[in-house]
Amino acid sequence: MESMQALLPVEWIGPFWMGLQILLILVAAFVLQRLVARCLIRLSERYPLPPELMVPLRGGLRWLIMGSALIFVLERLGVSATVLWTALSGFVAVAAVAFFAMWSVLSNLLCAVLIFTVGPFRIGDIVELVETLDKPGVKGRVTAINLLFTTLIELPEAGGALVQVPNSQFFQKCVRRWRGSDGLAVVSESPKTGA
Repeated sequence: MESMQALLPVEWIGPFWMGLQILLILVAAFVLQRLVARCLIRLSERYPLPPELMVPLRGGLRWLIMGSALIFVLERLGVSATVLWTALSGFVAVAAVAFFAMWSVLSNLLCAVLIFTVGPFRIGDIVELVETLDKPGVKGRVTAINLLFTTLIELPEAGGALVQVPNSQFFQKCVRRWRGSDGLAVVSESPKTGA
């Protein structure tokens, strides 16, 4: 014991012990991660589990183990677990709010891609968003489609105003559609009553 103390000065024992603890935490996390991965491989060989399930599960467990190891290491370095959880929960809350705030924009972008690729309507068509069967919705000729909005010009009897409809609305509501210039005659004709 005296020979070990002679080799290491007293001021080096604390940092050496802390470094050894951190190394043990990291080695234990690595071994646990490898053990969990091996168990998941055996589980997938024994039961017919799809790879679409196993790959995210393995990645999620790996991140959970390594994140826990990082928290333990930071706690050994003197960072309070309460401070870490407060910072983490604050970060998650801000990320959730940012994602929620951007969701409508992302939804409209995705719906624009679907409108361009699937082609439920095109420029020149007359479309109507149906609110309910007894209540008419927005109706007009499609004049432009961009990444966020589809621009409709209302029919002359409705005032002829330009209406910008978010692209996501075309996938959330029923849509009536009349193709091209033939639709104008069909839509603008009033039903004839028999005499």
